[in-house]
Amino acid sequence: MMETTYKGTNKMITGIVFGVLTFWLFAQAMVNVVPAIQQDLGVSMGTLNIAISLTALFSGIFIVAAGGLADKVGRKKITNFGLILSIVGSLCIVLANGATLLIIGRIIQGISAACIMPSTIALMKAYFEGADRQRALSYWSIGSWGGSGFCSLFGGAIATYMGWKWIFIFSIIFAILALWLIKDTPESKAKDTGNSKFDIKGLIVFIITMLALNIFITQGAEIGWTNWITIVLIVVAIIGAVIFVKVENGRSNALIDFGLFKNAPYTGATVSNFLLNAVAGTLVVANTYVQEGRGFTSFQSGMLSIGYLIAVLGMIRVGEKILQKIGAKKPMLWGAFLTLIGVGVMGLTFLPDVAYTIVVFIGFALFGLGLGLYATPSTDTAVSNAPDDKIGAASGIYKMASSLGSAFGVAISATVYAMIADKSGVDAAATGGIITNVVFAVIALLSILFMVPNNAGKNEVK
Repeated sequence: MMETTYKGTNKMITGIVFGVLTFWLFAQAMVNVVPAIQQDLGVSMGTLNIAISLTALFSGIFIVAAGGLADKVGRKKITNFGLILSIVGSLCIVLANGATLLIIGRIIQGISAACIMPSTIALMKAYFEGADRQRALSYWSIGSWGGSGFCSLFGGAIATYMGWKWIFIFSIIFAILALWLIKDTPESKAKDTGNSKFDIKGLIVFIITMLALNIFITQGAEIGWTNWITIVLIVVAIIGAVIFVKVENGRSNALIDFGLFKNAPYTGATVSNFLLNAVAGTLVVANTYVQEGRGFTSFQSGMLSIGYLIAVLGMIRVGEKILQKIGAKKPMLWGAFLTLIGVGVMGLTFLPDVAYTIVVFIGFALFGLGLGLYATPSTDTAVSNAPDDKIGAASGIYKMASSLGSAFGVAISATVYAMIADKSGVDAAATGGIITNVVFAVIALLSILFMVPNNAGKNEVK
């Protein structure tokens, strides 16, 4: 049974933020230290790219299963399990002297993220009400959305002055702090419906489908789009998706409960969350282009996005306050629109160096403003419109949308950039990559416009 007398505390919020930050330390900071890891461990660039993408892929694949499991066995238990896995995964990387432990560590970290993300959102929903919950989710969003920018800069600084392995030592320290800070939080789980059988069949079909789709997107250009392997991969992904929907639909213990999508606000929040996370592909396109096309160093390209970090951190609490005053729809729309403009101006590659540098800096800041405004209203809309007994599963689907959106957005953008760069040069490649992300942002805007009702966030579903 769910504990009802306990009220969430600031200590609990702090512990959860540390738990979310431990994920970003190993997920985001890794992108900044590629040359150092390559030199130190002597692994190929291809192996490193796989190691980087494995964490997002495994968290995306297992996050729904972990969220559903948290509802059944206990949200605190699964959070603690995730934090312990995080320590084990980071330890593997600290001890790595080649590709094997690096890959194993990244996979363990992906599964740890799958446990931490939905379980911590579910704990916030269980122990905070109304405005207090919106405030708690704001801090969760600061850890999640702000964590990516914070850990990117923080990771770069640690790697430069202390050595890249220290990133993962700090990740272990953060996970231990999180375990200690949430130890007094009581267990929370859904009421027992008598249906505790786990949907293994659905999970297997889902894993095969997602792996086939991911390999198709990330390796298609290298293998060749007309090669039989690439064709088999996309066929497997399409057939897998069709089988998955048929197998899951109407099942009482389904891995993904499609019944949740009958709720329009939840669907609007989840779909737009997927698409705005896909816009993360902009970070790869812009960073690669300013280094290849404009001669920036990796440190200089990282500094370009400092406006993004400041804006996203500054706007998350503002988004929460706007949500409390006028509901979720308007800040979600404004956020998606600012993101669209911010991303769009980065495609103006015909501008001379100084002008383009200023435009990209402004673009990143607008991108951060938009995501900051969008974050809390979107998370609150998803959480408040999910039934109490399925909050872990619903949070899992919402966070799966984040992980897979980001994984596929980055993969699609990088593929578009590489394909155009080979034929027409880096200026055209950057514009093409940016247009791809503008399309994602436009569809996100439309999904909010048509799916999220005007009163979302005002009249909550209890």
